[in-house]
Amino acid sequence: MRRREFLGALGGAAAVWPLAARAQPARKPPTIGFLGAATPSAWGHYTAAFVARLRELGWIEGRTVTIDYRWAEGRPERYAALAAEFVRRKVDVILTSGTAADAVRLTTSTIPIVFAVAVEPLSSGLVTNLARPGGNLTGLSSQTGDLGGKRLELLRDVVPNLRRLAIMGNAGYSAAVREMSEVQATARALGLDVVMLEVRRAEDFAPSFAALKNRADALYISSESLISANRVRIVILALAERIPTVYGEKFHVEAGGLMSYGANLPDLFRRSAEYVDKILRGAKPGDLPVEQPTKFDLVINLITAKALGITVPAALLARADEVIE
Repeated sequence: MRRREFLGALGGAAAVWPLAARAQPARKPPTIGFLGAATPSAWGHYTAAFVARLRELGWIEGRTVTIDYRWAEGRPERYAALAAEFVRRKVDVILTSGTAADAVRLTTSTIPIVFAVAVEPLSSGLVTNLARPGGNLTGLSSQTGDLGGKRLELLRDVVPNLRRLAIMGNAGYSAAVREMSEVQATARALGLDVVMLEVRRAEDFAPSFAALKNRADALYISSESLISANRVRIVILALAERIPTVYGEKFHVEAGGLMSYGANLPDLFRRSAEYVDKILRGAKPGDLPVEQPTKFDLVINLITAKALGITVPAALLARADEVIE
């Protein structure tokens, strides 16, 4: 080819290249299906921590990643339908908690699932191995069940004449049932009389508290989504009965509960964003080990203590990570 013809062809091709580049469709951002077991307000701190960490990792909601939110509002029967929506939408990864992860797992065996919080991922059957979960699930454990004895110890510091303990939990959630059973065994070993209060739906709380009247000195409340979604109702009923409460999660104390001790859940949701980041970049969930919490919080509500006529020991206040007053 002559030099002039070659340059002419090269110039023509160069003119076409920008047009071809402009014709290339923009790559669609990946989509995260965010399945909240409770309500947006109950999970507000968790959602914020998750989104903030995603941003630090380069995933900006609405620009480089899409987050599709769905809320079960404390109704476990909704998990399967909400998970099915994510499957139909072909999301790239699903972020949820242990209470919903099992239902999501039964809905899809291919879409990666990250549980930000799971009470007992191994014994509940979510994973078969913590170091190498296998399958399409991985995430973080909250160690909720392991902390029951510690919560009882703290409760006895606040209620030194504790003789009768009530334990409340969702009888329809296996991890909560195990936690209640373990706390019951610990309480009886300490010589406490125990009253078990099993709930399955929001309508069960008022009758349970009515049955509790004058039968307990304090109330241990197991952590899960039904309890979370009804936290304000529980606080009002407990204050009406003038009974001190202990929880595993801080937001119950912010709502008016007496005290809580447990894993720092916003930190777990923050760390769950790192799992999502790795999966969106090509990692397989089954190769990512299930991790344990590293931060634990003791939170005490002095306003509630005063309303109940309780004097919290100064030594315990000094140990608290947060005091609401």
